[in-house]
Amino acid sequence: AGPSGSGKSTLLRLLNRLDDPLEGSIALDGEPLTSFEPSALRRRVGMVFQRPPIFDGDVLDNLRVADPTVTATRAAHVLEHVGLPAELLSRQATDLSGGEGQRMCVARALLTEPAVLLADEPTAALDRNARRTIEDLGIEVAAGGVPIVWVTHDTEQLRRLADHAMILVAGRVVAFGHVDQLTEHDDPVVRHLVGVD
Repeated sequence: AGPSGSGKSTLLRLLNRLDDPLEGSIALDGEPLTSFEPSALRRRVGMVFQRPPIFDGDVLDNLRVADPTVTATRAAHVLEHVGLPAELLSRQATDLSGGEGQRMCVARALLTEPAVLLADEPTAALDRNARRTIEDLGIEVAAGGVPIVWVTHDTEQLRRLADHAMILVAGRVVAFGHVDQLTEHDDPVVRHLVGVD
């Protein structure tokens, strides 16, 4: 979490090698990210964007962007895992609602069986019900053993979802820890961002 322009989305871009750091290094399982080919890394580090990229074709075509060999049976199973009916496989992806499109994109990311899932404000453009559905899905994915790095401006969402929070201000990490511990942080900006006014 952090104010607008604090570097949250940039951090996610670094974690997925959409950008490389100018200094320092980032590692996954002890290996520097720069030792991975970007396409291989992105199969291990899934990403869900605020505005889900939806491609021409039906939902199955969109899932095959992540795994060209996915069968309709496996695709249906992944859709059902994210709360979408298998019947959507043949629907044009551009006809999905915002919440359906976002869940399809989560399904697409999960098809690669990622070691980590990055989520860049994945509920910002959704209504309350769709937002809660995506949040519940995030909780389920994390409970299944896939860590999620979730960017949010929403303090209530942060308190509902986060085990730990990293607070960024002006491109720097100013606090990291369990959310309940950060409510007593010395910095009033940190306290505000974790829901203490």
